Amino acid sequence: MKTPLLPILPLMAALALLASPLHAEEDEHGEHGRSARVPALPQYQAECSACHVAFPAGGLPAASWARLMQNLPKHFGTDASLDPATTRQISQWLQANAATGRRAQDTPPEDRITRSAWFVREHHEISSATWQRAAIGKPSNCAACHTGAPQGRFSEHDVRIPR
Repeated sequence: MKTPLLPILPLMAALALLASPLHAEEDEHGEHGRSARVPALPQYQAECSACHVAFPAGGLPAASWARLMQNLPKHFGTDASLDPATTRQISQWLQANAATGRRAQDTPPEDRITRSAWFVREHHEISSATWQRAAIGKPSNCAACHTGAPQGRFSEHDVRIPR
């Protein structure tokens, strides 16, 4: 006895949708992909988030992270020096989890995530007046709009732009 296909077509369609890239988990930048978010190294989280959001390692290519870590005494106008062991541990983690693919080829001016091609593309609709709001201040203040930024989540679904 042959089973008619009609009753199982909805099930097959649902399975196909679940397997499709459109249903794939968002990465740490809110982009769809198959890679899972990389948990932050505790030392990186503690040291970097003392002054700003601990940006995802995949936000910059390895060469940019290397320059940033080598220049911690002059980190964007601030002395962010760390002891040699912590510097080495964080540097190794950043290198291992740095951007891959297209992002690895994008060396942003001054090694600033906010000036990278992907960041500019993701935020192109934000006006300069919005960036200047007191609650935001500057593009690097991710936590002002991305409610999950302190936990390393930057999904568009969690964006709340302050007024």
